Amino acid sequence: QVVLVESGGGLVQAGGSLSLSCAASGRTSRIYGMGWFRQAPGKEREFVAVISWSGVYTYLADSVKGRFTISRDNAKSTGYLHMNSLKPEDTAVYYCAADFQRTGTTEGAYDYWGQGTQVTVSS
Repeated sequence: QVVLVESGGGLVQAGGSLSLSCAASGRTSRIYGMGWFRQAPGKEREFVAVISWSGVYTYLADSVKGRFTISRDNAKSTGYLHMNSLKPEDTAVYYCAADFQRTGTTEGAYDYWGQGTQVTVSS
C-alpha cells in the first residue's frame, strides 16, 4: 500500500506559478507510475500529467502542455507538478495518484490517491 499526500496548493494570480508536491510513503519502491488529475467545481475529474517512476516516460494533457511540467525525486519518494503561466481555468482541486503496475491517463489506471490540494487562480 502507498499513502500519498499533496501539498503546495494555494491562491495565485493569473500568469503566476505554483509547484505541487506529492509525497509517497509505504511501499514506494513498488510505484510504477504517478499521475496528476484535477477537478474543477461542477466538473468531472480530468487528467493533467503522468510520469513513470523511472522518469523515462512523461505525458501531459494538451490543455497544460508548454505550461506545466511533471517530475519526480525517487530518493524523496516525491512527485512534482510545476505549473507556470497559470490561468483562471486551471482552478481546481489537484490530486496525485500512483499505481504499482501501470501509468495512464484515466482514473481507473491508479489504485492509490491523495486527498487533493486546492489551486485557485485569480484573474
